[in-house]
Amino acid sequence: MTDDRKREAEPRLLSGGNPQIPKGEGNGPVRDYIAAMPGWKRDVGRRLDDLIVRTVPGVHKAVKWNQPFYGLKGEGWFLSFRCYTNYVQVQFLKGTSLDPVPPKPSKHDEVRYLDIRQDDGLDEELFRSWVQQASRLPGERM
Repeated sequence: MTDDRKREAEPRLLSGGNPQIPKGEGNGPVRDYIAAMPGWKRDVGRRLDDLIVRTVPGVHKAVKWNQPFYGLKGEGWFLSFRCYTNYVQVQFLKGTSLDPVPPKPSKHDEVRYLDIRQDDGLDEELFRSWVQQASRLPGERM
């Protein structure tokens, strides 16, 4: 493949380095999104995906609005994440119902965020607890 054709096949990075991936259901589009995450963020994406899959066996995945979403088939979405310039942001769609509540508020009443920066350590036990709790709440239909 020529360099020009290879460049055309690579996803475009939007502002903040968020990959522009066509929407789609299933593991494939999420895998493509994670593969297109720039630099250190790709490892964060792989780690988040692995933790979510291990915590919620059979989790349903999709890419919508240029970000991976996780939910239960037919029951809605409970979590998504996306790239920003200096961090990866995890969005808990019913975050105010989690215990403890994730740290960053949103302009949307129930949504809470967790920002993961390059040198941050991820508390996997807390993250998995949030994922498990979120997966048991009614999901968002989008």
